[in-house]
Amino acid sequence: MKFEPQPYLFFIWENYAAELGVEYQQSLDEGLDIEQYKDLFEAVKKLPNDENKVNFANSIFELISNAKTREGYKYNEPSSLEEIKKLRNLSLLKKPSKNNVPLKKKIEGAWFGRICGCLLGKTVEGAWTETILDIAKSSDNFPIHRYFLSTDLKDEVLKKTGALWIKNNVTADKITMAPFDDDTNYTVMAQCMVDYHGMDFKPRDVLETWVRYQGREAYCTAERVAYKNYISGFVPPQTAMYKNPYREWIGAQIRGDYYGYITSDPEKAAELAFNDASISHIKNGIYGEMFVSAMLAYAHKSDNIIDVINAGLSQIPSTSRLYEEVSGAIDDFNNGMTEEESFEKFNKKYNYKFSHDWCHTISNAIIVTLSLLYGNGNYGKSICRAVQTGFDTDCNGATVGSILGMMYGIDNIGEEWTGVVHNTLRTQIFGHEKVKVSDLVKKTIEHIKKFK
Repeated sequence: MKFEPQPYLFFIWENYAAELGVEYQQSLDEGLDIEQYKDLFEAVKKLPNDENKVNFANSIFELISNAKTREGYKYNEPSSLEEIKKLRNLSLLKKPSKNNVPLKKKIEGAWFGRICGCLLGKTVEGAWTETILDIAKSSDNFPIHRYFLSTDLKDEVLKKTGALWIKNNVTADKITMAPFDDDTNYTVMAQCMVDYHGMDFKPRDVLETWVRYQGREAYCTAERVAYKNYISGFVPPQTAMYKNPYREWIGAQIRGDYYGYITSDPEKAAELAFNDASISHIKNGIYGEMFVSAMLAYAHKSDNIIDVINAGLSQIPSTSRLYEEVSGAIDDFNNGMTEEESFEKFNKKYNYKFSHDWCHTISNAIIVTLSLLYGNGNYGKSICRAVQTGFDTDCNGATVGSILGMMYGIDNIGEEWTGVVHNTLRTQIFGHEKVKVSDLVKKTIEHIKKFK
């Protein structure tokens, strides 16, 4: 009997040949000199999904792996921690403003802020922005100011954009606890890993934790690729680099919260985030997680939103696309650009109907930044603005909610948000399928004290 693998039968996230359109745009974003191969990419994309297409895609991967940076590309974006540190703008890291919120309230705020922000966005996850706006406007929830309910998902509204599938999504009136989601799975898993490995974990420890605590189906895009690569014999950072068109997507940016929960040192939080992110991402994919983790660490001691955002920026290369975009958003805000104008500018640049834009680190980091800036510290307004914009709604609602929860504490998050989850979170983590949020908070405080 002849044994032969059939990789073209893998799910799309594990089938490199199926995502050559994303690979082409990702490579252009990185500054690779590949425009002359555009017709090749297009031709292979159109081939039947079979062994021949896989073989052609393998050749394209080799081509990209050896491509040079095009002349005039202005960004310098390393993927090693040592090189990243050399390019930071540490002048952005200011002495924190006074913040008297008790630690326990901050940690409660961070956990519930993340969980509830995620829940808000989960109902419309995957929907185009126009669909989200149609749902909101047809249900007296525009601007969005509350959770979506099952009665908000009207057939006649959803049919307009072919989005009847949203009726199968979670709504706040149909739950007795927070549902599982990768945005919260990773936060719980990071706690499990730190409990086992402490603060000195290495990238490979993260992957071992992934294999130990979740099945393959729980991982998406870059994480699914890294998981597959690891069990196939690759080790970090190759797990992030081998046939991974999602290497700058948002997956790492949603994984860094816990590292900012357990330390108030932005640099330490960013280092922990690097060790996590580098198993599945490169360049701005790594920076996104470092950015969020550093913001959360600084938010332990500050209630100034711009200072918190700048603390995150201080830990990533000032020569990167992410740094440029976030800095530009802050400049626009400081120069008096209105909320409407800022989001309009964003929507002109990024296309929510293109999966690469929809799920990229940078586009979603800008939504997080703008929502924090224009939300003015109001938890509900901020997470709702993040979700209303579309793109990766559950991720952005979770990240915005987590940061504001850490800054201002649980007392800044109303019962209308926290009540529906009943202090309980479902996860896909083996042995932790149903957990009390209060227990997660307790363990987080134990880690803070243990590793101080």
